[in-house]
Amino acid sequence: MRIIQIALAALALTGCATTQQAQSLRNQLIGTWDFVVAEVKSPDGKISYPFGKTPRGLLIFTPDGRFSQIHVGDVPRIASNNRLTGTPEEYGAIMRGSLSVFGTYTVDEEKRTVTYKIVSSSFPNWEGEAQTRTIDRLTAEEFVNTNPNVAGGRGSASNFYRRAK
Repeated sequence: MRIIQIALAALALTGCATTQQAQSLRNQLIGTWDFVVAEVKSPDGKISYPFGKTPRGLLIFTPDGRFSQIHVGDVPRIASNNRLTGTPEEYGAIMRGSLSVFGTYTVDEEKRTVTYKIVSSSFPNWEGEAQTRTIDRLTAEEFVNTNPNVAGGRGSASNFYRRAK
């Protein structure tokens, strides 16, 4: 009896793994992901963390093809306690330490890429752009993608996420 229980448990685990592999990349992406960190690798090989090493944020993919991304590093509080009356220094630090983007997305299963068609962003220059990222790792719990062309020729950015619980 014990052998049958072990065999059934192993079969169930295999079934879960097979189900994950059989799902399309697009279906595996759907849901909410917690932002872990972004690493930018410059052309000379140097690594930087534009949102720091312990940022906060979310990446959400909906079944109908929409996405929303929020990345926030260690940004200052506005001393006046009024978001409309910050100082130029406060606004500059907030702009450098955070990014929000939303729009629609498509997945190329064969090339293992996700392309964001940006409707709007806290960096307005991206509005209307299509940005493609490689899907480097995608499991039930982890998602890593790389943007091979970070703005301004700064190199490539790898973004690490964990499935939100």
